[in-house]
Amino acid sequence: MNFDHRHYIPCLRWKQGEYQAVSRLPDTAKRAFTPLIEVPGIGWDFENVKEAKTVDEHLAPFAKRVYDKWGNSPCLVDLKLIAPSERLANGTHPVRFIFDELRAMKCIAIPVIGLLGDREYQQEIKAASTKDKNRICLRITIEQAWKSTLKTEIDSLLSTLGISYSDCDLILDLGAPNFVPLEGFSMAIQQKMSKLPYLNDWQTFTVLGTSFPTTMAGIKKGGVVVPRHEWQLYKMLVAGLRKAKLRLPTFGDYAISHSQVLDMDPRLLKPNATIKFTIDDGWYIVKGNNVRDYGYEQFHGLSEHVLASRHYRNSPVSWGKEYILECANRSAKRGNLTKWVQVGTNHHIEKVIQDIASFYAS
Repeated sequence: MNFDHRHYIPCLRWKQGEYQAVSRLPDTAKRAFTPLIEVPGIGWDFENVKEAKTVDEHLAPFAKRVYDKWGNSPCLVDLKLIAPSERLANGTHPVRFIFDELRAMKCIAIPVIGLLGDREYQQEIKAASTKDKNRICLRITIEQAWKSTLKTEIDSLLSTLGISYSDCDLILDLGAPNFVPLEGFSMAIQQKMSKLPYLNDWQTFTVLGTSFPTTMAGIKKGGVVVPRHEWQLYKMLVAGLRKAKLRLPTFGDYAISHSQVLDMDPRLLKPNATIKFTIDDGWYIVKGNNVRDYGYEQFHGLSEHVLASRHYRNSPVSWGKEYILECANRSAKRGNLTKWVQVGTNHHIEKVIQDIASFYAS
């Protein structure tokens, strides 16, 4: 795997809505991006006060889902959402299990590691990379990037892993920061990027972040435009980095999700019917009533709302966009919440790929 700043790195949790969205993309789109796949957390059974599944049950289908929905194209795989103390029933470390399974499926999976992994985690990542004769991806947070000890910590980790900077991908993960004021934040990030250790030596370099809302609770009903600050920031960064003659990063985001995973008691939730439609520099979010009391039929009307907007007319072709048309015309079922994650994610990826191509063609 090798790519430059014209590529795209979406961070996906590989739950049903997301992997089904990816599976419906055309091959031309799949060649334009590489997913950063976070193995989802096990989750919590609030009613019985225990983990929803054993770690064995939770991890068992992961590799096959990657192969079935993504094939053997390169992907980045991060187990940061799995607790460091977890072990399979036979004592196997989750990192070893996941990459052994991916290897058996002939998936090209690059292990992702952060600076805070314990020694056993680091050794398992090193073993996976050695077996696959593959490189490693280092994912650092914005807070870590500001530490005066960053270079020392990176040197120590890569020495432990037995890998050089040129065989390592670097992701600067901004998470979900306060992007405003955008100009000032862009200048601060550019200054920090200019001082990142070995900036020109990393195999690839990506800036990842999101401004997607944590929840839909603060979104008004009807149609609302929410800015995609991470994309606006990226364009500002590229302009500044070009002037400074510094390396241009690849763009990454969290698609239509927030970077923080909320584990909430589903018995207390009344999620609203919502369509998240990615547009130029933002998302057009059309929100209805809660589905527990008002059902899923309202997605037909919400689809009509999206269809009637200028945002729909000006957007690129995608399976997700077509589904909205069919739902508005009642030729497709109204779906459920997972289906609409699939619709929104599929369209988002197609839209961002077009955004990047248009930006660098101009």
